[in-house]
Amino acid sequence: MRTGSLKYERIRDLRIDQGLTQTQIAEVLHIKQNTYSQYEIGILNYPLDVVIQLAIFYNTSVDYLVGLTDDPTPYKRRKR
Repeated sequence: MRTGSLKYERIRDLRIDQGLTQTQIAEVLHIKQNTYSQYEIGILNYPLDVVIQLAIFYNTSVDYLVGLTDDPTPYKRRKR
């Protein structure tokens, strides 16, 4: 199911800008490379926990990843 609601191209662009492979990001997310690939091309919507993990990993906001803003600057986060 392809959807425009999640900006899947943003996760691809961030990965490429960092010089990382799909396999490396899949390992960070503890998923299979094939699953991550399907997120990047928009076949699968990525779940909220994945969006949060990617926002933390790339030091950006969830809003940026899902296309609610074009500003990648993260919000101030609570300490865990």
